[in-house]
Amino acid sequence: MAKKNDEKTNVMRLLEQKKIAYKSYDYSQTDAVSGTEVAAVLNEDPAQVFKTLVTVGKSGKNYVFVIPVEKELDLKKAASAVKEKNIEMIKQKDLLPLTGYIHGGCSPIGMKKPFPTVMHESCLEFETVMVSAGKIGYQVQLSPAEISKFVPFSTADIVVE
Repeated sequence: MAKKNDEKTNVMRLLEQKKIAYKSYDYSQTDAVSGTEVAAVLNEDPAQVFKTLVTVGKSGKNYVFVIPVEKELDLKKAASAVKEKNIEMIKQKDLLPLTGYIHGGCSPIGMKKPFPTVMHESCLEFETVMVSAGKIGYQVQLSPAEISKFVPFSTADIVVE
């Protein structure tokens, strides 16, 4: 659990309401911007640190993909995983009104409404993974099983090899 003096994000509050154990990280006093920089600052394996990407399919439906920070989303594989003809990233200006999160602080936990979510299959290789805590400068670490209590997700190979 987060220390009492630490700043709490909505994601942390949601986890605590459900009594879900997590570990929080505050890197807000660093210059880390990219996910790989965040992993380095936190001294974590970048394969275990995940970023949250929001897309829109040809049908107009939105989808969330959660992948390791060092990887790139393969749009064809992602579209196939959600049975869409094709998908594209949503425009950055649409992220906040759609999810309640800003670019760089988007978490799969606690979005304004639920979206079909796919995590990269590698998440199952780890006891815990790290995702954004919903605010730039903050991460939470918890098990994929705990994430699924908030966000039902499927897994697939959705990254560029």
